[in-house]
Amino acid sequence: MWSFSAHSHGASLLIIITTSSLLGVTFGGEGFCSTPSIIDSDADSKPLYYKVTNPTLSPSHLQDLPGYTRSVYKRDHALITPESQVFSPLPEWTKTLGAYLITPALGAHFVMYLAQMQEKSKSGLPPHDVERFLFVVQGAVKLTNSSGISEKLTVDSFAYLPPNFDHSVKCDSSATLVVFERRYASLENHHPKQIIGSTDKQPLLETPGEIFQLRKLLPMSMAYDFNVHIMDFEPGEFLNVKEVHYNQHGLLLLEGQGIYRLGENWYPVQSGDVIWMAPFVPQWYAALGKTRSRYLLYKDTNRDPLDHK
Repeated sequence: MWSFSAHSHGASLLIIITTSSLLGVTFGGEGFCSTPSIIDSDADSKPLYYKVTNPTLSPSHLQDLPGYTRSVYKRDHALITPESQVFSPLPEWTKTLGAYLITPALGAHFVMYLAQMQEKSKSGLPPHDVERFLFVVQGAVKLTNSSGISEKLTVDSFAYLPPNFDHSVKCDSSATLVVFERRYASLENHHPKQIIGSTDKQPLLETPGEIFQLRKLLPMSMAYDFNVHIMDFEPGEFLNVKEVHYNQHGLLLLEGQGIYRLGENWYPVQSGDVIWMAPFVPQWYAALGKTRSRYLLYKDTNRDPLDHK
């Protein structure tokens, strides 16, 4: 134990430092005072996207902070964090809980939700003329079309289902899906097709003026009125362009942490956070921490803004 005292104009200050400080300050090789690492020592052993379904700030971790949430809703953007996501039975799905994160009630023209499928669960169909995109963040599911052809989707796999495409998604144990749905904006002589794939099979694309890594999960042809991007940032990397555009976004941070600027607001974000970005909201991201940041991003494409439905 060490003690220090200081006196100034009749006031005194006594500082006592003990080796068993409640703050967990240690004297280590990294400097005089260093705090324990916030990086899990067994992080490499965790499944891919583990923190999406096991966030650092979950409701159980906030029991001593009643009423606290990082979630924010504003006219042109929203941050929806795990501690405020509300799950309830998904309409038309069996044994599945869903959390609607982005809907037209926000001003969006699409829907984004998490689907927590339980043992022996099954999906429902989207409404008429609505297309669907699935991305698996935990577990595995079986996708079957009307011809009886089935495909197994595991973590990091995805599927695009065109509007009015008969299909079912079944789960034998448990799985968590990110789902995007929107009413298809049709174009004459252009017809989208079912697509099944995985992130690691998608090529890295050039990003002129930028340093992040970009993969697009859907074709860039006119038949598709939106795309889903996977964007990777190493710690310290950031967007060079401070984007302001007519497209809408729905984002799920799959890995890592960083700072997201939305309008005039700067938000610390981490795995499991969801962001809605309205048209023309200024947006920018920088990756922090010691591990890669990866996020999944919905973006409407290939349609004239005057013809948006």
